[in-house]
Amino acid sequence: MKQFQILLCIMIIGILAYTGVVGFNHGWNLLPIFFGDIIAMNWQGQFNFDFTCFLILSGLWVAWRNQFSPTGIAIGMVAFFGGIMFLAPYLLYTSFKNNGNMQKIFFGSRAKS
Repeated sequence: MKQFQILLCIMIIGILAYTGVVGFNHGWNLLPIFFGDIIAMNWQGQFNFDFTCFLILSGLWVAWRNQFSPTGIAIGMVAFFGGIMFLAPYLLYTSFKNNGNMQKIFFGSRAKS
């Protein structure tokens, strides 16, 4: 579990640093570029579409894990729009909260005791 938590920390630091550099160098208006590449039907668009599918699954899993409660749906939407900037801290938090118990991390309150 420690290695997983270390990996999450590396991801958090890495994505924040990378996003900061890109944002300062190219601006913060991501969505027209992101969806423009999808519409252009090029390889970058293919990657963006594939990534969007992962984001949908991430958001659905977070909402499901929280039993599609109003809070669960809200944080599922944050997971969709936040990507790894949300998911890595969320998993890191839940890994500590659940003492590394992967069933509880994955299933939330649905986990068997």
